[in-house]
Amino acid sequence: MTTHQPYLALICLNLLHMLYIASDHAGYQLKKEVVKYLKTQLKLVVEDLGPTAFVETDDFPDFAFPLAKAVAKNKDNFGILICGTGQGMCIAANKIKGAYAILGYNLHTTELGRKHNNANILCLPERLATQDFTNAIVKKFLETKFDGDARFVKRNEKIKEYE
Repeated sequence: MTTHQPYLALICLNLLHMLYIASDHAGYQLKKEVVKYLKTQLKLVVEDLGPTAFVETDDFPDFAFPLAKAVAKNKDNFGILICGTGQGMCIAANKIKGAYAILGYNLHTTELGRKHNNANILCLPERLATQDFTNAIVKKFLETKFDGDARFVKRNEKIKEYE
């Protein structure tokens, strides 16, 4: 790792308009830790869209839909969703026009989700991740820019046309 890599991350992170985060009951504790990481380590402003307390009977779509709608309002917005596996949140978020959610289960696919697919929402699995691993995935997602290669632009445009 070169000494310049942390500064590259900060340059990319400054492109954010707004960063949103939400979870369901299964992701509630991890969400609190991710918010702490975003604020203290990455020095980012993040808007927590809930829940504000642990409620075992809550449902992930109730948090995924509002976050995805908020992200889709501005091309520079990003979001992070956390549930038990990340899959439910990902399915729900992708129902919203302009929301492009990916499941962040390793660094490589998370990076490619941003580079190739211009994803704007990261969905995380609470049940499968350590805090350090989660932080690394979040940082990789936020510091990676869309590649902009013509073939990726063309593919992403086909998705937008279908919406």
